[in-house]
Amino acid sequence: MDKDQILEAIDGMSVMELHELVEALKEKYNVTAAAPMMAMAGAPAAGGDGDGAPEKSTYDVIINEAGQQKIQVIKALKEAIGVGLKEAKELVDAAPKAVKEDCEEEEANKIKEALEGVGATVELK
Repeated sequence: MDKDQILEAIDGMSVMELHELVEALKEKYNVTAAAPMMAMAGAPAAGGDGDGAPEKSTYDVIINEAGQQKIQVIKALKEAIGVGLKEAKELVDAAPKAVKEDCEEEEANKIKEALEGVGATVELK
């Protein structure tokens, strides 16, 4: 089967069938939608904030608002910080709330990028 045949098959699928396909691909290849965003997390951090203040060594990741894709934010948070679905939902529902405290800059940026990638408003303190 070539690429065009695969795309034709996908064109004929319902939304539910597409969702099941995506979930099956995630499970089979052990990937998540947040992974590409997390891989790019280091790039914005390299520029710095330019305010001349001394750099912090640890950060708190605070979710201010889930946005319109709350379910996707819950899933991304679950993957990013390694908690259960219930715990992730409670953290998102409690926004504004620190979802991870005292983490290194790289980890904090990865979590921030993962959550912002699905529409959440996040800040680092």
